[in-house]
Amino acid sequence: QVQLVESGGDLVQAGDTLRVSCSASGSAFSWYAGGWFRQAPGSEREFVASISRFGDYTNYADSVKGRFTISRDNARNTVDLQMSSLRPEDTAVYYCAASLDYDTAPTMRMDFLYWGQGTQVTVSS
Repeated sequence: QVQLVESGGDLVQAGDTLRVSCSASGSAFSWYAGGWFRQAPGSEREFVASISRFGDYTNYADSVKGRFTISRDNARNTVDLQMSSLRPEDTAVYYCAASLDYDTAPTMRMDFLYWGQGTQVTVSS
């Protein structure tokens, strides 16, 4: 069983860069593909980015491609999401998730078994 904790959420200005981090405990993060989802007020939780177990594959939502970068450091049991050129529409609670899918970077919520508590990212204009 793996436990996930997000950190780094903040209130920032449009155009700023922010990095949120996900730290795993209880099990090595290298057993899992990692993902980031977000949920804005009144909206469904949506896929943002994912990375395979060894970092060889990544996927991004069209809305963030070219602006966000997902990475992982299995030695530190972390998966990070660097967000650049932030927009007010990026405002959401950002959730880290882990999947047992092998050698893929899944994009569907149902593929992720374990979830963190979320961290708030607010982008003001």
